[in-house]
Amino acid sequence: MRPTRGIPTAGMNVMDVGFMESVTGHPPGAYAADPETVYVAFKQWAGACYVDQYIPANPLTMGRAGFESTTRRKATTGAERVVQDGMTINSPEAVVEHMERFAIPAVERAIAAYDPADRTCIDQMIAGERAVQARFGPDILKGPYSGGFQRLPYLRYTTYGYVNYFAAYALYPEVMARDFARQADLAVLCNTASARAILEGDLPRMVRLDHDMADSRGTLVDIRSLDAIWFPPFARSIAPLISAGVRLIWHCDGNLSAMVPRLIAAGVSGFQGFQYEDGMDYPAICRMTARDGSPLFIWAGVSVTTTLPHGTRQDVIDQLRWLVAHGPPVGLMLGASSSIVPGTPHGNIRALVEGLRYYREHGREGSADRGMRIAD
Repeated sequence: MRPTRGIPTAGMNVMDVGFMESVTGHPPGAYAADPETVYVAFKQWAGACYVDQYIPANPLTMGRAGFESTTRRKATTGAERVVQDGMTINSPEAVVEHMERFAIPAVERAIAAYDPADRTCIDQMIAGERAVQARFGPDILKGPYSGGFQRLPYLRYTTYGYVNYFAAYALYPEVMARDFARQADLAVLCNTASARAILEGDLPRMVRLDHDMADSRGTLVDIRSLDAIWFPPFARSIAPLISAGVRLIWHCDGNLSAMVPRLIAAGVSGFQGFQYEDGMDYPAICRMTARDGSPLFIWAGVSVTTTLPHGTRQDVIDQLRWLVAHGPPVGLMLGASSSIVPGTPHGNIRALVEGLRYYREHGREGSADRGMRIAD
């Protein structure tokens, strides 16, 4: 958040195992035998400065055609039947019945049992981050990430499936409001402990909030309903982290344009991801400020849905140049907009790595492709 010569690189998640083995000098099969070693070596090869999401096993679920895992299909990944606690979820009424009988009471039990001052929980969070940091070494900074370090009121579509959950959301808003309120009560406790772990462990004071709430058309539910029943408990849930001086940035999937000013009003002070092709106005967002008037932190990336898989190497460099030209004067980090899928041309990934290296060394000076050699 201060002027510097270079622009840092966010650690990229590439799902192509063979490519990672090749560029790091490992033989075929090395990733399956020792995923962490190859994963970290790839981060170093790519020039990563900062990594929060540590997912060395994820590429093992991918093949050249994409997701090839043999794990059980879930509510949002093609399950033929959704069953929770012995209940078949086949209607919005079944969703509501399960929420009232199981989901909300489970949150209430967790509230009763959770102690935000519990040293065991806090020490485990600190130890987990320090273990990964030791694995990375001194050149890559490990930041706290989502699951263990933040809790939000979630839309429960991953539990019940899209159709029945969103039908229940529309038909039974009072149940949804009660669920979000109780989730927020638990989140306040969890985020209080997370804030203590970040401060006491001297961890980076930035956490990415990662919950998909939009598709290419806009928010998954009417924004006015979020104003009524989701944003107030959301703001309450993140207050302990904000009070501790932890910067919260939001992961952007889909067209979140309507949510951006509301997220800022709630205390979010940065954004990551950006699906520009879905209408996210990157230059306009970069000109916005946090609710205290300070600049936003912008974690920008070349598109993993358009430019990287379908563009040319020059398209990759051109988009990097555009991201820098329209990005904020401070608080900019570059990478890919999300995980880079199998089948992405290797030359495009190399072009991205070369471009990121240029900006780490030269910052905003000159042209992004000056003096760069982009290998196939």
